[in-house]
Amino acid sequence: MTQSEFLNIVMPFKDKVFRLAKRLLVSREEAEDATQEILLKLWNNKAKIEEYKNVEAFSMTMTKNLCLDKLKSKQAQNLKIVHSNYQDHSVSVQKQVELNDSLDWVGRIMEDLPEQQKMVIQLRDIEQYDYDEIAKMLDMNNTAVRVALSRARKTIRKKLTNTHSYGIK
Repeated sequence: MTQSEFLNIVMPFKDKVFRLAKRLLVSREEAEDATQEILLKLWNNKAKIEEYKNVEAFSMTMTKNLCLDKLKSKQAQNLKIVHSNYQDHSVSVQKQVELNDSLDWVGRIMEDLPEQQKMVIQLRDIEQYDYDEIAKMLDMNNTAVRVALSRARKTIRKKLTNTHSYGIK
């Protein structure tokens, strides 16, 4: 496999790998390191890439496993969730502050979700994977993915509503 063939396969989903790593590790630098490590592993095993039916799903699984390993290690004490993917310049300053505050609250709430729910909501709502792909990546039943996603959304909705209604967590 040549370098250009490798790049044609890997480049379309490298940003998704980064976003998943950032969601799990939170630190931009840690996510960049994890992404680079995944791409390096793919490059080192480029002869085997063609054996996989879905290289993107395989890469996302590798990313999930690497990030969970990093979180389990002693490096985890420096990591926290920050979500800053959303910017809209056409709204008023007040609305922008409210949106940023809501995104910050969603990030905090997601931080408290169980690991499985956090990953399912990241892959489905942010990365836009379908249920079958998520089930394969996380080695879960399709129904379990739907249940985890439903519970995660319900928890986020409830806590965000409480926060906006009462100003409490």
